[in-house]
Amino acid sequence: MDEYDRIRVVWADHLGIARGKYLPIRLAERGTMHCVATFALGYDRSMIPAPGSYLLEGLKDAHSGFDPADVRPSWEDDRTGVVVGHLTMDGEPYPYAARHSLQKAVADWAAFGLHAKVGIELEAYVLEPDGDGGWRRWNSPRAVVYGTGRTTDPDGLIDEITRRAEACGFPIESINGEFDPGQFEMTLEYGDAVAAADDIFLFRLLAREVALERGFDLTFLGRPFQDVAGSGLHVNFSLVDDHGRNVLVDEGSSHGLSPLAYQCLAGLVEHHQALVALCAPTVNAYRRLQPGELCGYWANWGYEHRMAGNRVPEARGPGTRIENRVSDGSANIYTAIAAVLQAARLGVADNLDCPEPLTTDGMEDVNTDVGAAPSLAIALEHLAADTTFVEAVGSELCANFIANKEAEWERYIEAVGEDKGGMEVTDWEIDQYLMFH
Repeated sequence: MDEYDRIRVVWADHLGIARGKYLPIRLAERGTMHCVATFALGYDRSMIPAPGSYLLEGLKDAHSGFDPADVRPSWEDDRTGVVVGHLTMDGEPYPYAARHSLQKAVADWAAFGLHAKVGIELEAYVLEPDGDGGWRRWNSPRAVVYGTGRTTDPDGLIDEITRRAEACGFPIESINGEFDPGQFEMTLEYGDAVAAADDIFLFRLLAREVALERGFDLTFLGRPFQDVAGSGLHVNFSLVDDHGRNVLVDEGSSHGLSPLAYQCLAGLVEHHQALVALCAPTVNAYRRLQPGELCGYWANWGYEHRMAGNRVPEARGPGTRIENRVSDGSANIYTAIAAVLQAARLGVADNLDCPEPLTTDGMEDVNTDVGAAPSLAIALEHLAADTTFVEAVGSELCANFIANKEAEWERYIEAVGEDKGGMEVTDWEIDQYLMFH
């Protein structure tokens, strides 16, 4: 770390927001303390006595430490290093922190002798100032699906994000224009689950801060505009044994998948409704999660089928993977990955039978009547009821999540009167979420 004069240590709170401190290099390795009442905060800075926040018990501190080997160059300047901190309290992992939940999921799979590999696909809209103190969708009328170059990126913003990310060691796999003008897909390479989550967490922070430097912004919110396509966050995962062999593969089977792969799919379908709450954790997320959309709404799976909640891409051999399509960019990346990995693991642990794949169009003809909840409030009920899944993800984290999100829902209803459902995006959602996601 001698090449830096300060270290920026950041971590993801319960909302997925980056919190942290700058530490001078001479003191950096000792880490820093943070008040865990942060885990009582809503987007509007209101606070409730959520489990783990110690709001009514003295507002205790947690310690944010890090491995010096994980420090990487920052996108801010060449004298700053950046690293993801890990929260502990009284010398033990702070169980309300999402990164700990992901580490637990990795350890639970390791008990089966397997190692979780993850790749994340992000989707985001570029925003520009609207001239009235707010933001509007970037005007790029020549943009096309899978667009590249100045027709899709007229100001070179995405080029700048890509180059800055590569310079900081983020393993970019691909970046391209997505469905609607101003929307982009950003994908990082596969990696070990925790390292991949750290990369995505920091990359999102980099992308937004570089955009702000240039007078723009990015939003990863699920549906910031009701008249265009939503933005997802797809969690791709595979599992390898101690020899590095992908155990989702069985080259002798008709579709090249192993029995374990089908059990993983069974677990994802079985726990779909509880998983949705953690992967779609805002009121706005349910504007995107609608039937007939490419969004992971249904509790099903399919071979190379983008209308299914869980897609098995055509790649076989080492590239065999399962893609869960439920999340959007408002999700805490660590929580979302942990939820997907644990739902899949429960399919193996409980020896679940896999339902038949989706083979119809998935729009008007679907092979299940089980879908995502119509609202955050009902999704929270599904999560609380699925005690097996809650215990797997982490009962402490889920208790904090449910308490905070129930309070968020109450604030929403107080502001708008009633939830009308559907795709209509309210001003309350934009005011609450756009600055943070």
